[in-house]
Amino acid sequence: MDKTELLELTRSLGNTLQQQGLLLSLAESCTGGMAASLITEIPGSSTWFESAHITYSNAAKISMLGVNPTTLDTYGAVSEQTAIEMAHGALHRGRAHIAAAITGIAGPGGGTQAKPVGMVCFAWATPGHIVSTTRHFSGNRQQIRAQAVQAVFEGLLQLLKQPMQA
Repeated sequence: MDKTELLELTRSLGNTLQQQGLLLSLAESCTGGMAASLITEIPGSSTWFESAHITYSNAAKISMLGVNPTTLDTYGAVSEQTAIEMAHGALHRGRAHIAAAITGIAGPGGGTQAKPVGMVCFAWATPGHIVSTTRHFSGNRQQIRAQAVQAVFEGLLQLLKQPMQA
């Protein structure tokens, strides 16, 4: 998906959030703010986008999002458990109604056999519901990051199709 297609997906997400009167917050690690950057390219996004937390280091995940150090020690930064805690932190550190988190290994280095380059963990949260998944992408660093942004936005759109749970 190229940038034009990502922006179209972003507009669709924004329209859906605006129609439902919801605010979004993000927690990004391996994408380094790419998702938030696409959102803020959309005029009027301030009506549906509240905040982004770029938490690249473990220390930032702990201090900015409240990720439990034991979670990081036990499962690592690239894990669904960490993504869930990141999404929960993003949701509860402001006025957002829905949040999403991305943490992964974009490469070209940093991968292991257990957690290879291209492995990205996601979580999506509303006040009464959290879902998570792990995906494996291929390509170079930029392509992996773009695929992760696409996946997080598509996951948000899927979640928005369901009735909000309190």
